[in-house]
Amino acid sequence: MRIEKQFDGVFRVDGKLATENLAPGKKVYGERLVREGGKEYRLWEPSRSKLGAAISKGLKELAIRPGASVLYLGAANGTTASHVSDIVGKNGTVYAVEFSAVSMRDLISVCETRENLLPLLNDARLPQEYKDSVGEKVDVVFEDVADKSQIEILISNCEMFLKDGGVAMIAVKARCMDSTEAPARIFQRVERQLLDNGFEIVQKIDLEPLEIDHEFFVLKRAK
Repeated sequence: MRIEKQFDGVFRVDGKLATENLAPGKKVYGERLVREGGKEYRLWEPSRSKLGAAISKGLKELAIRPGASVLYLGAANGTTASHVSDIVGKNGTVYAVEFSAVSMRDLISVCETRENLLPLLNDARLPQEYKDSVGEKVDVVFEDVADKSQIEILISNCEMFLKDGGVAMIAVKARCMDSTEAPARIFQRVERQLLDNGFEIVQKIDLEPLEIDHEFFVLKRAK
């Protein structure tokens, strides 16, 4: 079995994306567990994760790394959030914001075996309501929210929580913003909005065919 490091905390196990399991023996979404060299790895299915898809489609640099603090907006059932938890490790923290009470039940179950993954039942459109729960500036703001206002959500959360020099990442869902307009035009408009709000676009990645009509943006605050 060949284990190769792709990023700090992210590996390839015989060519397949994986993270080292922070909760050995525990699965989150039926993923395969692999043991090698005294460590356990969870295979990461990129078709079920926007971040996994971005890595598979050529993400150049991953700001989510061991020891990092991450505000995760739209954590849903915890599939990707659990891999982020693996990556940041015991010395990192993932604040997992989710609005759906149904999804939150699953997310809490994941969090029970991961002390670094903190579930917050909140609306990402209202960051002031969980400001005290987060209580710090974070290294990374990651957003995967299906909402027409997804860009405004990112901007407001970055203004409140992102450290100077921190990184923001967002999976833009064109069909959530406008189901009639061509995705390419939506992405162009998103770029203008991000630039107008002080972001530098570090990288943009078309997630097809893993995710249809999705573009992934890696951002920094422009100086």
